[in-house]
Amino acid sequence: MTQQPRDTPQFYLTAPTPCPYLPGQSERKVFTHLVGPKAPQLNDILTQGGFRRSQSIAYRPACETCRACVSVRVPVADFRPGRSFRKVMLRNRDLVGEMRPAIPTSEQYSTFRAYLDARHRAGGMADMTVLDYAMMVEDSHVKTRLVEYRKRDADTAINGRSKGDIVACVLTDILADGLSLVYSFYEPEEAARSLGTLVILDHIARAKTMGLPYVYLGYWVEGSTKMDYKARFLPQERLMPEGWVRVDGTGD
Repeated sequence: MTQQPRDTPQFYLTAPTPCPYLPGQSERKVFTHLVGPKAPQLNDILTQGGFRRSQSIAYRPACETCRACVSVRVPVADFRPGRSFRKVMLRNRDLVGEMRPAIPTSEQYSTFRAYLDARHRAGGMADMTVLDYAMMVEDSHVKTRLVEYRKRDADTAINGRSKGDIVACVLTDILADGLSLVYSFYEPEEAARSLGTLVILDHIARAKTMGLPYVYLGYWVEGSTKMDYKARFLPQERLMPEGWVRVDGTGD
């Protein structure tokens, strides 16, 4: 019997479950484990092929009758924020973002818990404890960072940092060709700031500064109100059967 090398990824298929985006549809996923010294390179390859990471698992939809989930990435060199995006940036000029090591804190969890209770009370993550949150942050074999967004304080103008309250937080992977937003959450009382939009705009700016060509936004599902916002970030590239296809336009 021929045996595969131990560092060759093994792929598995989940059983059908109800689709969280389209009523009446079911979903299946193909997944593999991201572990060991080659995990970063494998994560790069799989992300470019439409996979997403959750802890030490890389997955992508493998539904039998539906292809609605489309991987989306923003080519940062060509992105120009339109009027509404500039308004979001202006509205949040009192915030400062800092990229930090992926180390969980009780302050982050407090914001995470408030976000789940307000936005996803009936979702699959609703019962996550502080230990579950710590695993979500720490269980990574790739280059992962946390970006915290805080209200500016007296020292921000001096060192570019802040000890103010956390308003939003994003778990982000640094890939060879871009930044991949893994999970974001924010203080629900600050919803008027459009923080979900802000963190994407900030990551586009960060990727440009870091010399990385893309920001990966995960899956866009046409017709899903949960995912409609991703289509606003133009130009963008969508992963189709023939490869990455560019969709032109001006960012909102």
